[in-house]
Amino acid sequence: MATTAKILAFAGSARDGSWNRKLIRIAVEGASEAGAEVTLIELRDFPMPLYNGDLEAAEGLPEHATRLQALFAAHDGLLISAPEYNSSVTPLLKNTIDWVSRPNGDAPSLKFIRGKTAGLVSTSTGALGGLRGLRHLREIFGNIGVTVIPDQTAVPSAASAFDENGRLTDARKEATVKAVGARLVSVTKALAGV
Repeated sequence: MATTAKILAFAGSARDGSWNRKLIRIAVEGASEAGAEVTLIELRDFPMPLYNGDLEAAEGLPEHATRLQALFAAHDGLLISAPEYNSSVTPLLKNTIDWVSRPNGDAPSLKFIRGKTAGLVSTSTGALGGLRGLRHLREIFGNIGVTVIPDQTAVPSAASAFDENGRLTDARKEATVKAVGARLVSVTKALAGV
């Protein structure tokens, strides 16, 4: 890794009015202010079928899975705003992880994701702000070799938490979200020895 951490950022939602798509932009500011080179992507720009081993065996990886693998490979860390669906991660986010973790040509399983660092934030309309989904995402990442930083934040009451410009109305909470992005950068650089 160079002296500048390269961070890939995205929300686990494709919904137009997604609060997590607003939240990831705030976390990205924190990472950028900490000196990272951040690439913010929209997962809806990478449509893929649900992971199916038979489909993979018959047709190989979808084009968008290969594109995502290349993006993951080009970055040192992941900054994710993860919505909570039924106390867990969204199908979109889980499917993305499942496809990115697949082997590709001579590259073995997990080649494009193992060894990355990750910072997690979330928001939801509930009182816990998506916290239960973050717990599951930590478990998934822990099992595939991604180091998730301890710092995280979940913003409750998403429907009233943002102003008309997509900023959090609570300045302290906004600072906490930005701090997750900044901390991801410092941990990523420390683990790389730079």
